[in-house]
Amino acid sequence: MIKQPKIYIDGKEGTTGLHIYTRLGARDDIELLLIDENKRKDVAERKKLLNMADLVFLCLPDEAAKESVSLIENNTTRVIDASTAHRTASNWTYGFPELSGQRNHIRTSVRVTNPGCHATGFLSSVAPLVALNILPADYPLACYSITGYSGGGKKMIAQYESEPRDTALSAPTPYATTLNHKHLPEMQTVAKLSYPPVFSPILGDFEKGMATSILLNNRLLHGSPSAQFIYEMLADYYRGESLVHVADFGTPMSLSANAMAGRDSLTLVVTGHNDQTQITALFDNLGKGASGAAVQNMNLMLGFEEYTSLSR
Repeated sequence: MIKQPKIYIDGKEGTTGLHIYTRLGARDDIELLLIDENKRKDVAERKKLLNMADLVFLCLPDEAAKESVSLIENNTTRVIDASTAHRTASNWTYGFPELSGQRNHIRTSVRVTNPGCHATGFLSSVAPLVALNILPADYPLACYSITGYSGGGKKMIAQYESEPRDTALSAPTPYATTLNHKHLPEMQTVAKLSYPPVFSPILGDFEKGMATSILLNNRLLHGSPSAQFIYEMLADYYRGESLVHVADFGTPMSLSANAMAGRDSLTLVVTGHNDQTQITALFDNLGKGASGAAVQNMNLMLGFEEYTSLSR
């Protein structure tokens, strides 16, 4: 491990970048490289910092993230990309440590792509069930995901927090209704599905939090398992994990989408009966769904204790 690694956040002014900066600002085991505010869009200055850093966070739009990668001219700067630009690229490691085998890949990788928030909730249940040969790869999956408005960035946050505001913002609002959400490619690729799911994201009138649900007809699953059997398989899959938990089956609990706000962990709730199952992932869209996951990946890549700066 490098004694005091140099860290640069390219795009510190955005929501994810700012939350990463806040988490890392108080640490004395790293050195944060900061760009002059007047040179934020100066390519030469960014290039200098990108190549000085031991690890870089890219908190940028897709094309800008690709540009930043192209500016790195050494083979030592490691990268965590929070954009969607590289999430299905074969030469990048998908940064979801709790999925089987990923933790060790992340530790040794030079290029890690941070998962999307909706994809995190979806994959937390679907990827294990496919890997365990319970969920067929060609199952006709449908998923809905309720999210807080902070995932929409500064402009959306301002819309929701301004006074007065549009009364329509008080009601849950489905979006991406063309069914072509940008997280679909990673959902399909990482879970090893034959087809992308039918996916409906829903925007809610709360700042942080997410509830991502899939609904299953058990007769279409391998072996026609009950909901309780699916719970047992997921509980065993995540046994010993610190940031992904499976709630006890049959224990009544709220599925409020903001239940995990302010935390970096994720809880799976399995409900249902012999014929049908619902699995809901509860987490913070800015925690396990964004900046928390990025910091977890950084800790692994640089040899720090995995959960430093994270709230379990």
